[in-house]
Amino acid sequence: MRAITGLRRWRHNPLCRTTDLTEAWVALAGLLLILSVAPLAGALVGGVAQDALQRSVREQHASRHRVAATVIRVLERSQLTIDPEGTSAGGLRGRVLAHWTAPDGSRHEAPVLVGIEDPRAGDRFAIWTDARGRTLARPLDSATATTHAVLAGVGAAVSAAALVETARRIVVWRMVRHRHARLEREWGRVGPDWGRTGADS
Repeated sequence: MRAITGLRRWRHNPLCRTTDLTEAWVALAGLLLILSVAPLAGALVGGVAQDALQRSVREQHASRHRVAATVIRVLERSQLTIDPEGTSAGGLRGRVLAHWTAPDGSRHEAPVLVGIEDPRAGDRFAIWTDARGRTLARPLDSATATTHAVLAGVGAAVSAAALVETARRIVVWRMVRHRHARLEREWGRVGPDWGRTGADS
């Protein structure tokens, strides 16, 4: 709005310099670019990220299987670790030796992380595996993928707006430097005679 107001104010003002009008036009161009390019960049990046992430969600859900595992024995309590996918205190997990049957029918036994607060032998819990029974992380869900895509789009829009604003500031800074250089030259030409009028009279 300042750009539009500045253009209207300077347009018919006799004190308006060419650089003032140019600065106002640059500000208006920057504003229009931010209002058009930033949302477009956000929509494009968000759309591409959404497609890629939803494709990943489908692939993970097709290749990962939820199977039931049974605790054989609890491993040392000192081996507690933080589940990278946990969002609260429930992310604190203990290691147990467990066995399970893979989707292909093979039987497996290995140390795994368990979300049970006080696991005991015989407790059953769910884990994610591939078709051959190798343990994997829980597959990404569609809502989380959409959230990541939205954040990517917002980040792209903010980055585009920041880039346009940075370019505008650089252009205005160069214009101001050019204006000051012209002033220095003019002052160098008339400055030595300033205040000397009538000094010898």
